[in-house]
Amino acid sequence: MDDKKSLDEILAEREAREAIVSAEEAEEIAKQEKIWAEEAQAKKIEEEENNSYEFTSDYRADKIPDDHVYAKYEDIDQDQLQKDIEDIKEKIGAPNEKDLEHLKKLERWSDGAKYAGFFMIFVTASLEATQGLSGLAFWAMATVAGILIGLGNVTRWADVVHPILHGAYDKVPNVPLEYTKRGFARGKRRYIDWNDWIKPEAWEYEHNIMHHYHLGEDDDPDNVERNMQWLIQSKTPMWLRRLFVYIFAMTWKFTYYAPNTMRILENKERRKKKLEEIKDYNYLPFNALGKKLWKESYLPYGVTQFIITPLLFLPLGMEAVYTAFIILLIAEAYANLHSFLVIVPNHSAGDIYQFSEPHKSQGEFYLRQIMGSVNYNTGTDLLDFSQGFLNYQIEHHLFPNTPHSYQQKMQPLVKEVCKKHNIEYRQESVWKRMAMTIDLMVGETKLLRVDGI
Repeated sequence: MDDKKSLDEILAEREAREAIVSAEEAEEIAKQEKIWAEEAQAKKIEEEENNSYEFTSDYRADKIPDDHVYAKYEDIDQDQLQKDIEDIKEKIGAPNEKDLEHLKKLERWSDGAKYAGFFMIFVTASLEATQGLSGLAFWAMATVAGILIGLGNVTRWADVVHPILHGAYDKVPNVPLEYTKRGFARGKRRYIDWNDWIKPEAWEYEHNIMHHYHLGEDDDPDNVERNMQWLIQSKTPMWLRRLFVYIFAMTWKFTYYAPNTMRILENKERRKKKLEEIKDYNYLPFNALGKKLWKESYLPYGVTQFIITPLLFLPLGMEAVYTAFIILLIAEAYANLHSFLVIVPNHSAGDIYQFSEPHKSQGEFYLRQIMGSVNYNTGTDLLDFSQGFLNYQIEHHLFPNTPHSYQQKMQPLVKEVCKKHNIEYRQESVWKRMAMTIDLMVGETKLLRVDGI
């Protein structure tokens, strides 16, 4: 952010952003953005300069190539793009009971995978106790059980939690409270609706506000290239960097998402009180934020998933408890890998853009969601379910508060708008995008940028 800008100019940019968001988010963003604007006047260096390593001046991105075949950022008619995008939502209409039934179907599939996995634990533990299992048979059954439980974990987050916490079904007539943003995973319902490493309120703020309305900017907490600068700027051999990424992918909800979302939520409160923001993760319970992380993120999930749940199999003997524990560890590793695969590549590769200034209009907001996102292959509900409907990332970022079923309907219309304005609509295999993301994470490629925007 340019520290030479006047406060009025900064506020004008922030207020333009407020006009873009949904009604239920506008008030919260308005308060936060004005606080940031006041702080921006006093800041002369970027957050990264406070870290222990140095950045090169051009670390952020590669410039757009001269042979770029699509329309340049500054040449796109943003007002017309805004009209065309908003016409799509008008054509689709308001969400209804069919959209809620679609969500419930995805929920049944997710629960079915999870319960099938737990049934496999029971079968495996019973056979082990009564007949004994060879090592190969045990690990084969344990792996299947772990994958099923892990699949249930991932799809619960992506296919159910994600749209509900965006308020996608809030306007469906007679929608039950538990399927609304204000009722889902609140209080003790967290253990019913979404018991995971991540505190629901922390993820909701980090994701809905900070990521969606700062996409590709310095304030975007999911800017992978920026977050990985410590590895990129290191002298670590490339093969070792890649090995680290693979290991990190198996633990990233625990090692990245939980502490990062809690840190960002804490900084929200610290900004209100004019306190210095926390830049480092707090993994240990030796300070206020660390204690909060353990109390509100690590312990609620860790105790129920890895202590209470295995003990449910105690009637079958202690061996069954150990079996359940091992399978739940497999499930955790799989859930991390699967979620990493379908979440991280959505905005991370050498053909994705980042921006040095906040967007200033709704049309520009829409443009950035397209230029800063990528889709995977789409098709049937089953294929989309397996990818958490994150394969419609462009449509989701254009209309974050709409049901998953809308994204399937919107996709051909969004493609037509992109074609009309000569904007690249990226859609490729999730495996190809993952490979491109790893290249970015280890420093072999860089994000693109539009200078001065």
